[in-house]
Amino acid sequence: MGLRDFARLRHDAPLNPFDLARFANLLVVDIERIKGLSSQSRALLLGAASEEWSGGACSKPLPDGRRIVVLNPNHGPARTNATLMEEICHVFLGHKPNRLALISDGGRGQTLARDYRKLDEEAAYAIGAAALVPFVALRRAVLEGKSAADLARRFRVSRDLIEYRLKVTRLWPSYKSAQLEQSVPTA
Repeated sequence: MGLRDFARLRHDAPLNPFDLARFANLLVVDIERIKGLSSQSRALLLGAASEEWSGGACSKPLPDGRRIVVLNPNHGPARTNATLMEEICHVFLGHKPNRLALISDGGRGQTLARDYRKLDEEAAYAIGAAALVPFVALRRAVLEGKSAADLARRFRVSRDLIEYRLKVTRLWPSYKSAQLEQSVPTA
């Protein structure tokens, strides 16, 4: 709720992570504007490896203190909103950025490794999802019989994220019951 308050949003209004990114001191950069990225690397990232990444932030800040975030342009707005919100939450939660490193694999080439802190990733995703789809609005929508697809459109997120929020807030049984009642024809 603190992130939504910070963005000056009502509890039922969709949150636009791109508006919030500047307050997190993040600069969202289109991958096409990255100079020095080879055409082969760009083709791999946007082609065969496109489903391997959603986005990421540079661990080193720019001279003005901002951190660069690159989002996968092949992913739709719903996934992009969740990815950017997760990066914003890492900043607001004070998480130490993950680092990438090239390591040798016995002389046959190099492989990439990164730090991965599972608890940080889970916290950033969970808090980002809660900021995007707040409990009060979610509960009201369940009571009104709204579908996950309706809620996904309303909050500009994926249906999977809506279902995740329904489950972690323990609204899933109420949601399933309400959906079942709506699907039963009345005589």
